[in-house]
Amino acid sequence: MSGHHIDSTLSLLVYGYAWAPDLRRAHDGAPVVHTRLMGRPAALLHGLEAVSLFYDETRVERHGALPPQVLDTLFGRGAVHTLDGARHRARKELLASLLMSPVAVGGLTARVESGWREAVPRWEGRGVVLFDEVATLLAGAVCDWVGLPVPEEAAREIGEDCVAMVEGFATAGPRHARARRARRRQEQALMDAVNRVRAYDPKLVSGTVLETVALHREPDGTLLDPHTAAVELLNIIRPTVAVAWYVTFAAHALHRHPGHRDQLRTDGSDGPAHARAFAHEVRRFYPFVPFIAGLAARDLTFAGDQLPAGTLLLLDVYGHHHDPALWERPYHFAPERFLGREPGPGELIPQGAGDARTGHRCPGEDITLSLLAALASALARTDPAVPRQDLSIPLNRIPTRPHSGFVIEVASRMDKAELKSARGR
Repeated sequence: MSGHHIDSTLSLLVYGYAWAPDLRRAHDGAPVVHTRLMGRPAALLHGLEAVSLFYDETRVERHGALPPQVLDTLFGRGAVHTLDGARHRARKELLASLLMSPVAVGGLTARVESGWREAVPRWEGRGVVLFDEVATLLAGAVCDWVGLPVPEEAAREIGEDCVAMVEGFATAGPRHARARRARRRQEQALMDAVNRVRAYDPKLVSGTVLETVALHREPDGTLLDPHTAAVELLNIIRPTVAVAWYVTFAAHALHRHPGHRDQLRTDGSDGPAHARAFAHEVRRFYPFVPFIAGLAARDLTFAGDQLPAGTLLLLDVYGHHHDPALWERPYHFAPERFLGREPGPGELIPQGAGDARTGHRCPGEDITLSLLAALASALARTDPAVPRQDLSIPLNRIPTRPHSGFVIEVASRMDKAELKSARGR
């Protein structure tokens, strides 16, 4: 019975990304491991069949799966991540219409690439923390794209708040308190923006993301309350800023495996294909999402194990991406594994699985891939120096990143010219 299992909450906090793989190893790699988290019965699920189960909305639901600590920091109360059924489908349709079109992906990517070109000259001749600078760049670009253009200093503050939300959801103490304050601050700013939109003459609406969310109506015909509208806007802005983690990991990969730089620099026909494969591999190889949570919607049987209704189900994402049964040499960074193909259903799941338009897969995944591919290529072309620093990535911290944030040094244009001249002599 599940009541006899030891609570794993402390182990999760101590071991981070290693918690789920260690738990499975202790149970001989079983596809289901029963445990308890925060006092409630839980089951860790692993494997392709587990992915199929987890994204079957008739068997696994989201409402009630996320603890208050996560809602009050990462996702927000009333977010699409917490909905099921018709309400989820209607909200998902809204977000998919905003995030998944080629025009949307291309528009946001173009703003980010422009922001990179403007930022690099400001970095010349000094060391900057790549993670911090990219978070600011992404915050400014996505706010402009949403319909809330902000100056650089405000973009830096928004970026810092979004980073705080992501960094504080899985911990207690000062990081968690900082995350709550950051969410309240940004939700209030977005509620004010929503109320301003609703005060305007509807005939003057120009169709920005901000306006579309502010004027969206639920299945019963009512407008989203201002707080929920702000939550969903922040669930567009915050994940975009969170791409800073992946860009920092991309820099780490290029530093460790410099042979990929030339392929990312090229403007030839294979350049975009390699950049996309590189982006896929960064999302597979590096630790970001440890697992995803849901609730058994009814009594279930999986892999011969009983999962009573209401059991907290955890899909092992980090272990899935490093399983030798699913990936050849899983701890080897190899973008070529994705060249000429897209990942199969349930194969690569850093942002969920299933249908992004109707299910619980993130509708912003195409944006994440596009931004990561574009910035990895831009990073390779900029080719900054990487001074000595602590580039270790601690697995006991969720979310994690290189200790140093990845410091880079961009040579000044004069230095570059002198170097080019010296090479020509």
